[in-house]
Amino acid sequence: MPAQRHAVIVAAALGACFLMYAVFGVAKEVAEWRIMDIVGEGGTALVALAWTLIVLTSRPGGRVTRLLALGLGAIMLGSWADCLDEFYRVDKAALWDNALEALVPAGMAVLTAGLFSWRQEQERLTEHLQKRERLFRQHRGFDKVTQLAGAAYLREQLRREQAAHPQGQCALVLLDIDRFHAINREHGRAEGDRVLQAVSHMLLLNLRNDDLLCRYAGDRFAVLMPGLDEQAARGVASHLCAMVEGMHHHAGTVRLPLTLRHGCAGASALATGGAGGVDAVLADLARRIDTATA
Repeated sequence: MPAQRHAVIVAAALGACFLMYAVFGVAKEVAEWRIMDIVGEGGTALVALAWTLIVLTSRPGGRVTRLLALGLGAIMLGSWADCLDEFYRVDKAALWDNALEALVPAGMAVLTAGLFSWRQEQERLTEHLQKRERLFRQHRGFDKVTQLAGAAYLREQLRREQAAHPQGQCALVLLDIDRFHAINREHGRAEGDRVLQAVSHMLLLNLRNDDLLCRYAGDRFAVLMPGLDEQAARGVASHLCAMVEGMHHHAGTVRLPLTLRHGCAGASALATGGAGGVDAVLADLARRIDTATA
């Protein structure tokens, strides 16, 4: 496992550093120990160790990950060497001791380069996730299947939009996958998840950068469209339905025809319901969809 390999490498580096001091250094008397230095330098090493493992185990490999891990790893080893200096007396002319202690500033330089590259990476990711996140990021509310935000996130975004543009146009669209329960029943839940993923990707490709797509519940998606009235939103919703219907989604060798039903609410309905009433507005849209297809 990669995580186990990373832990072994880090443990080996810390152990090698300790052995160098134990072999080439002279142990100090307990009375010579400076507790505050031990706590400060040892604590820094432990925190840097935790950060290094977090980076290595939570990010995919690549240049940014390497820079962050190398920088934090160097700070960890340099701080660990500073801490061991409090327990062992080493000849000040020893080059290896000076080199280990110099790892802290060197690690800070590498970490700074990594953070700069990470910032560039985040800018690209923000552009990619704009239609999923819009004004702020809250990863805890994201759906694991579609990587879209849920109803709570939608409520917060609607509240922010109404507060920022109280007199502006804003529309809410509810999209429902037709016969989704039959797909789950006939092809299994895994295939149903693939359908949700495919539909969400197609919707994202056909939305504006200012729009926000959320998975409202089950097979239903909600789209917040700032700056559009209800009539314009209906046109966009019809286009989205047409794009999904034109997809060639296959369950094995069988093509699954996918169709969407939709309902729209404009600024007046949203203003009446308020941010707390978004569920009531969406429930009304769902009733209209069910009634129209009954």
